[in-house]
Amino acid sequence: MVNSHRKPMFTIHTGFYCLVAILLQICICSQFSVPSSHHFTEDPGAFPVASNGEPFPWQELRLPNVVIPLHYDLFVHPNLTSLDFVASEKIEVLVSNATQFIILHSKDLEITNATLQSEEDSRYMKSGKELKVLSYPAHQQIALLVPEKLMPHLKYYVAIDFQARLSDGFKGFYKSTYRTLGGETRILAVTDFEPTQARMAFPCFDEPLFKANFSIKIRRESGHTALSNMPKVKTIELEGGLLEDHFETTVKMSTYLVAYIVCDFHSVSGITSSGVKVSIYASPDKRNQTHYALQASLKLLDFYEKYFDINYPLPKLDLIAIPDFASGAMENWGLITYRETSLLFDPKTSSASDKLWVTRVIAHEMAHQWFGNLVTMEWWNDIWLNEGFANYMELIAVNATYPELQFDDHFLDVCFEVITKDSLNSSRPISKPAETPTQIQEMFDEVSYNKGACILNMLKDFLGEEKFQKGIIQYLKKFSYRNAKNDDLWNSLSNSCLESDFTSGGVCHSDSKMTNNMLTFLGENAEVKEMMTTWTLQKGIPLLVVKQDGRSLRLQQEHFLQGVFQEDPEWRALQERYLWHIPLTYCTSSSNVIHRHILKSKTDILDLPEKTSWVKFNVDSNGYYIVHYEGHGWDQLITQLNQNHTLLRPKDRIGLIHDVFQLVGAGRLTLDKALDMTHYLKHETSSPALLKGLSYLELFYHMMDRRNISDVSENLKRYLLQYFKPVIDRQSWSDEGSVWDRMLRSALLKLACDLNHAPCIQKAAELFSQWMESSGKLNIPTDVLKIVYSVGAQTTTGWNYLLELYELSMSSAEKYKILYALSTSKHQEKLQKLIELGMEGKVIKTQDLAALLHAIARRPKGQQLAWDFVRENWTHLLKKFDLGSFAIRIIISGTTSHFSSKDKLQEVCDFLMLTISKKMSKL
Repeated sequence: MVNSHRKPMFTIHTGFYCLVAILLQICICSQFSVPSSHHFTEDPGAFPVASNGEPFPWQELRLPNVVIPLHYDLFVHPNLTSLDFVASEKIEVLVSNATQFIILHSKDLEITNATLQSEEDSRYMKSGKELKVLSYPAHQQIALLVPEKLMPHLKYYVAIDFQARLSDGFKGFYKSTYRTLGGETRILAVTDFEPTQARMAFPCFDEPLFKANFSIKIRRESGHTALSNMPKVKTIELEGGLLEDHFETTVKMSTYLVAYIVCDFHSVSGITSSGVKVSIYASPDKRNQTHYALQASLKLLDFYEKYFDINYPLPKLDLIAIPDFASGAMENWGLITYRETSLLFDPKTSSASDKLWVTRVIAHEMAHQWFGNLVTMEWWNDIWLNEGFANYMELIAVNATYPELQFDDHFLDVCFEVITKDSLNSSRPISKPAETPTQIQEMFDEVSYNKGACILNMLKDFLGEEKFQKGIIQYLKKFSYRNAKNDDLWNSLSNSCLESDFTSGGVCHSDSKMTNNMLTFLGENAEVKEMMTTWTLQKGIPLLVVKQDGRSLRLQQEHFLQGVFQEDPEWRALQERYLWHIPLTYCTSSSNVIHRHILKSKTDILDLPEKTSWVKFNVDSNGYYIVHYEGHGWDQLITQLNQNHTLLRPKDRIGLIHDVFQLVGAGRLTLDKALDMTHYLKHETSSPALLKGLSYLELFYHMMDRRNISDVSENLKRYLLQYFKPVIDRQSWSDEGSVWDRMLRSALLKLACDLNHAPCIQKAAELFSQWMESSGKLNIPTDVLKIVYSVGAQTTTGWNYLLELYELSMSSAEKYKILYALSTSKHQEKLQKLIELGMEGKVIKTQDLAALLHAIARRPKGQQLAWDFVRENWTHLLKKFDLGSFAIRIIISGTTSHFSSKDKLQEVCDFLMLTISKKMSKL
């Protein structure tokens, strides 16, 4: 699954310069962790009471393992007029221990009949025995009480008839709508089950360990198409013009990967080099936006088959753009579902960053076909084995298949984004217990996705690319169609010899090819498991403190914290409990050689081979740690940047900019020191490095502007425009250049217009006027489209025209840019109208409400408006989105992260405490 918050309307930042903003996030994180399990059974000795008042025979949240599902025969008939469905299933189960009940998951389903057959009854076609059904909604479970005890080592068949409404939200089996070019609203039915929503569509053993095969039949009208995980094998014509599609039986898989859709979409298709049919589906009017996705999917699937040395196991792979979708995408095996902005690419309105995003999401979901689908984590506490690996494989796959997108540089931001959260005391370990559905949903966050990817990249740099790749191939082959946990991965990476690597003498041939660096590591008794558990089982990020004394380097590791300072009473305890095994890399002014060392203790001393003026740790920012240079360390690096910045690698320059501002936020450096670091940027030739520096300066400006500190904001505005005027003036209003040239252009021109730079405003207004005069037919360069729209939206005529176009546009990329532009209005009544349209969910879809609120809140005129709306409509928002969902997290962080005063901190905390008190009083 791809989190939708990975590409919000803007990136959510925490102010490096403001302790209050950091404390605000601490307040939010700590308050939301309180009530997640209170409504579950608290007395371990008491059996719960079923909804009919009888005792329910099972008290645990997790299902018993005495009945194991082997095969589901599932029939579904959705009615897209009445918006409900009827269904039936026959589950083949194997009993491991004698029992008189079967526990399954079921949520909001009406069970109309349940019967049981023994294997012998089924063989002789005897009718099943009626089962009594008890329901315990608090655990989302049903109990089937059997008339006679089920005997171990025997198979049985459970048949259940059920029905339900199509869900109004984004989970389970739900309805989605889209509007045609002619203005007609059409309906489709779609599933989205991860992590715990398959139980909303059919009674099942809804835990990842209960893998089974699925045979699916879907009944539909002739004007619709049915899709599922596997290819269709036949269609039966029924009375009344209905059709029933039968699909091939799936491979063994977890329930959350089951998928089926009934729609009227069109597709484009192609065949991979290994013969897999790949199809891209979209609503009929958007079929012309599917071609890039098809091209990328074919290339990426070929790449993964070669990289993993395992063929994609299904005969087809469908990718489909869903008009209403909660996350960015979902990796259902053989039928991957996407939000439209994550799959469709319109050459007329999609920018360079849009293209990179679509490519990344396709790469992410395809990686899941191996990491997650073929090998699945045993339980949700290790969801990072799915999501962290998929994020990491974006880097490997996109670099290999689309090197021109230069994703290698962008991956640094994947790590920088999560460091903001991970440096708070309210962070969590990558792997942590999660039992309730809300706790499980909360595991789908930046820590699982981004931190998981970053420590894997660090481990790859430590082991070497060849050994790392062989280790994950071994992991995938050993646990195919099975479940795995953390230790299984570490063991595979510790011993990455495949059968083909062994010679007749029993020696792993690949071991003889190890690099000198790896031999050095092995000589130091470095063990993968021992090292990596320090990264997965404890929260936070280490700070490496470096002090150079001649040719001696004194090293010290600390727990890097934002919002907790050395003078605070809890500081010492938060330091003593934490120790990482850090694979360090460093280079010096005297040599290009990359030196390596594993820091396993709190302190250490390294001797340099020669005298050097400066030392730079964390080469290319491959390590997941912050570096602080005590003494004259920072001054020496800043001097080097000003004299000749090219002596430091581009990624090292980005890392220095990131670390210096992080240290300002932690109170370890003054803001002056960070600003000194940025002076060299007027000579910077690396677009990613320049963008990183500008992003921090822009962040500081917007904070001053929102707090109405006019003298500081005006001075900073003049500084930015004067200091970076040469590079701003060099930008053309075009789509020319490399991906990073184009993204730099977009960022610089956006900044210039945000700062009311007259030439920028004039050019954007001119293009917008020409575009309106052409009735929207003029093609504006895609990389500046959002800027032009934003300037145009400042007039009432322009704003109204954009809102009309938003409703009519068939391009999700264009709608995204228009919505951003509309949110920049300085008129509160217009912003209020947008919020109302988002709540209504027709013109502005409900899926976009969270990003809209965040967009409005970042502007001075919208900040209080958005926060007031959230407080006043909290109950309504929770009806639209689950408490632990991506959307709620974006709404809270997006509408509060820009506050920067103690009064606002208290206001947010008071609201959250009141909300929790109300929730707990109802339990």
